[in-house]
Amino acid sequence: MSNLTPTDVEDLERLGRQLRVDSIRMSTRAGSGHPTSSLSAADLMAVLLMRHLRYDWQRPKLAGNDHLIFSKGHASPLYYSLLRAADAITEDEMMTYREFGSRLQGHPTPALPWVDVATGSLGQGLPIAVGVAIAGRYLDRLPFHVWTLCGDSELAEGSIWEGLDKASHYRLGNFTAIFDVNRLGQRGATELGWDLEAYGRRVEAFGCRPILIDGHDLRAIEEALASVHESADQPTVIIARTVKGKGVPEIENIDGWHGKALPADMAERAISALGGVQHVAVRTLSPEPEPPQVAIGVPLAVQLPTYGGEEKVATRKAYGDALLALGVLPKVVALDGEVSNSTHADEFAKKYPERFFEMFIAEQMMVAAAVGLGVRGYVPFASTFAAFFSRAQDFIRMAAISSANIRLVGSHVGVEIGADGPSQMALGDMASFRAVHGSTVLYPCDPNQTAQLVEAMAGTDGIVYMRTTRGAYPTLYEASERFHIGGARVLRQSAQDQVALIGAGVTVHNCLAAAAELEGEGIRVRVIDLYSVKPVDRATLEAAARITGGRLVVAEDHHPEGGLGSAVMEALALEAQPPRVIQCAVRLLPGSGTGPELMDYVGISGRQIAQAARKLLKG
Repeated sequence: MSNLTPTDVEDLERLGRQLRVDSIRMSTRAGSGHPTSSLSAADLMAVLLMRHLRYDWQRPKLAGNDHLIFSKGHASPLYYSLLRAADAITEDEMMTYREFGSRLQGHPTPALPWVDVATGSLGQGLPIAVGVAIAGRYLDRLPFHVWTLCGDSELAEGSIWEGLDKASHYRLGNFTAIFDVNRLGQRGATELGWDLEAYGRRVEAFGCRPILIDGHDLRAIEEALASVHESADQPTVIIARTVKGKGVPEIENIDGWHGKALPADMAERAISALGGVQHVAVRTLSPEPEPPQVAIGVPLAVQLPTYGGEEKVATRKAYGDALLALGVLPKVVALDGEVSNSTHADEFAKKYPERFFEMFIAEQMMVAAAVGLGVRGYVPFASTFAAFFSRAQDFIRMAAISSANIRLVGSHVGVEIGADGPSQMALGDMASFRAVHGSTVLYPCDPNQTAQLVEAMAGTDGIVYMRTTRGAYPTLYEASERFHIGGARVLRQSAQDQVALIGAGVTVHNCLAAAAELEGEGIRVRVIDLYSVKPVDRATLEAAARITGGRLVVAEDHHPEGGLGSAVMEALALEAQPPRVIQCAVRLLPGSGTGPELMDYVGISGRQIAQAARKLLKG
């Protein structure tokens, strides 16, 4: 039974009315927003804020603070109303909602220090919250609780159920999802409507504890929220039946109001009926005391692996070796999509199992968990076959909006992988990652270079992506050589170079083979390893164009759109005399075969790179 007194109920009712009024006020003033989605969850959030959320609003980075993530980010008016009630923002700032330059954007972003991650693309807040809870239970070992508010429309997203599955797998008793089941989506009724029992069966099937309540019954909400700590090892999902537009009888449970601000006259009537503008100030509970910090000593120096001579090593193997070396840094963690024996992340897993998290074949969840771990200040490396990152592309896009710092490593790229065939070949990944705001894209060709760049990734902010090759190729660089993000390496050059061959990853080796063939014919050739695809080394490209009279051949194991060739041409497009570029890329649909057979078939072998160079010289 609830332990609410009549006074408690009155206080909660008053706060609920204030949250509704403020949600209406700011969205009506803005002329847009989602007030009806905010109104339905106002009672749920009133009880959470006033009685259960443990948070120091003056110290949002305090390690012991609870986390509250609005997976239904379109209910931002409600979230900003909570901030006003907690005295985190002023009423004046609240009324700047959706204005140019305001921190209170249409959907929450970390422009506000209390917001962990950007939400608004549905289905993402819950799995990210699971990542935060994993950090709390297994790494921080702190008693904070992670709460996430979900709308019922987003429960159609598979990522929601990936998140609940992993919350159960990792026994996250410190995680609670709240389903705001208001029945109406953007264009009509949701799939299950108000069938709370059906939601409950699904939640239970994924190993979580469902609690079904009336989301406007304050005593029922209190009892449900108070019970989430009863199980230390099982996540809780509160499934609340609510009414969209609750508190405004003119629009309650009426379709067609999703994403629409109330007109001024309707808003005035609604605010008056709700008791007018109020100024309830909530003092939230203090965070649980943090246990004394255990001194971990000075981290050991990273001793990167080194490779010598003509040793043939796949860059995916060098990634695994380098990740293992980074394990001496206590903030480095690794995640996998059930392919760690191919990406070689299993080496880290064996030595540091407490910092390795298996997400199985759930790439969206893997990226989301990496973002959540990053919220807690960890340095996550997540790896899988590069082709499968495409499943999580929207999570990666949103991670950039969150200013998340995550490191993603994709192996088995291009036609070079051979017999597995096109379903396993990443041929558009560079284009996808180059298009992400603020991203870094790396494609090493050599194990020593790979190890250096993996270490550089650990200290680089933003979305950092590395492309690694399946096959083993000769070591080109001495272990003493240094590589930095934004650089390139010229492997062959002279003042008389007639053409430049530009590659990255496997095509560096093909360019070297082409150069040997051409130099046998008396043609002077420059070979550039453009291992940093974004940011690109423009100065090295400009010098090559100047020396060769603008004759460049770019070879890439990637579709012609958006990859290495695009990076080169974009970098030089504004030159007074733009270079002439032949792009050797994957324009044909590949099948199965050996790596050399397929590279020759699609036109990126050494033989065909040499042919492209001859064509330029004849032109």
